[in-house]
Amino acid sequence: MKKTLCLLLTVIMAVGLLAGCTDGESIANEVYDPTIKVGDTGGLKLPLTKEPMTITWQVVSSETNINDSWFMEKLRGVTGVDVQLIIMQTSTVNEKLQALIAGGNIPDIVSSSTDAQRIDLAMQGAFAAVSDYIDKLPNFKKTFVDNKENNWIFDSYAAPDGKLYGYYGYDYNRDINHAFMYRKDIFDKHGIKMWNSPEEFYQALKKLKELYPSSLPFVSKNVDAIFAKLAPEWGIKAHEPYFDETENIWKYSDTDVKYKEMLDFLKKLYNEGLMDPEFLTATQSAWTQKMTQKDKAFVTFDWIDRMTMFKEQTKDTVPEYDLRFANPIGPNQTYAEANQLCWARYVKNQDEKREEVAFKLLDFCLSPFGKELMTMGIEGETYTIDENGMAKYIGFDETPSMTDLIEKYGMFTEGMYLSFDRRSCYFNFAPQLKEAQDYMQKKENVDPMDPVLAYTSEETEKKNEYLASLQKAGKEFSVKYILGNASWDEWVIKAKSLGSEDLTKIYNEAQKRISK
Repeated sequence: MKKTLCLLLTVIMAVGLLAGCTDGESIANEVYDPTIKVGDTGGLKLPLTKEPMTITWQVVSSETNINDSWFMEKLRGVTGVDVQLIIMQTSTVNEKLQALIAGGNIPDIVSSSTDAQRIDLAMQGAFAAVSDYIDKLPNFKKTFVDNKENNWIFDSYAAPDGKLYGYYGYDYNRDINHAFMYRKDIFDKHGIKMWNSPEEFYQALKKLKELYPSSLPFVSKNVDAIFAKLAPEWGIKAHEPYFDETENIWKYSDTDVKYKEMLDFLKKLYNEGLMDPEFLTATQSAWTQKMTQKDKAFVTFDWIDRMTMFKEQTKDTVPEYDLRFANPIGPNQTYAEANQLCWARYVKNQDEKREEVAFKLLDFCLSPFGKELMTMGIEGETYTIDENGMAKYIGFDETPSMTDLIEKYGMFTEGMYLSFDRRSCYFNFAPQLKEAQDYMQKKENVDPMDPVLAYTSEETEKKNEYLASLQKAGKEFSVKYILGNASWDEWVIKAKSLGSEDLTKIYNEAQKRISK
């Protein structure tokens, strides 16, 4: 009798639990698992569908078994959607996706995208508009409609029909990922202070060259991308227009006096042997070899995680090695603002019920619990919270990388994440990396993002035509200017002939429309 009573109570409780989650409506969905511990969904009701539904989602990964991963099992269980990933390799994703689209086999959710191409397809009827579903997407609404700092996307990324087709994510980047780094152990040894201006940087390199005549004080592996990397420190963008906030207009960077100042500075470093003469041809292995020697190179610009990677690499050969975050070298003392807008996902144009579920699936991934599940998992199953409020991942002795978590759990899959939980491994900074993040908390240290403009079809065609020729010519001139005797005045004339003034006119016309 007791056993029968217990069984009856269990059934009643299970029915009550289902009713509570679904407003009393019955569920004919074998994928949904109401026993999973669910956090804050931002107001999104679960399950996302009460009837069985399979949604295909195109992603990018070198892992081929993500569909069978812990994360995918939990995603299906939480949302009630039988999500099936179409996994593509980075090297072939564009051609494979184009082949699917051309054949009419568009996945329900497309993750890899160039906005211009996807908007063209949307106008041909390929994709549904997220702006038609906003009232059913509480997390998107909170992020982009209610937040007045972000609602510019409805102007900048709108299609010609005025609708927004791409579902964007937000808050997935560190505040800074690439910066200057310096050998603090060497600087401290000789009483050399870290710089606060181009002149101080120059004097520091001169002193190092005197102390170590055979050294290459400043080395780089960025080849001709170095100009674009350093330009924000002069308040511009290499090889394209930049927005001058003081004058409220767009100007072409490569003919701007600030760009000439940057090139003149690099030219001086090169001519005086303070900069690696192979900076335009250096491979990553050659650069790494120079950077990890005892006294060969002392300053570089790269991914800030190199600080911990090189420390580990030199622990036996150069135990005193201490590569640390450094100030910018430009006069503005600014690094570029991190773009927190995560690229758009597009939903296939089909019946409204499937469109709505696909958009809600994206909205779940933008929710607080969605990004927790994507980057940390479920507390008690895949992670605990340590004394610093950061995730400590179960099954790992040390903080794992994103790659480790992709392999073990299926988390962090490219194309699925729309936002990152800042308690996750990606934000668990070593002291060296935290210095870099702290620097960007001061507004005066940040070169703000330029406005994102929307162009007409004709403007887009012209803009792309001008940029293609100007960017190629701009890089070629920059190299010749530093290595040889290319004329600045002749370059300005040539840039005009290639359309630099016409290009900035397009930007300024688009700016006028957005400013209204």
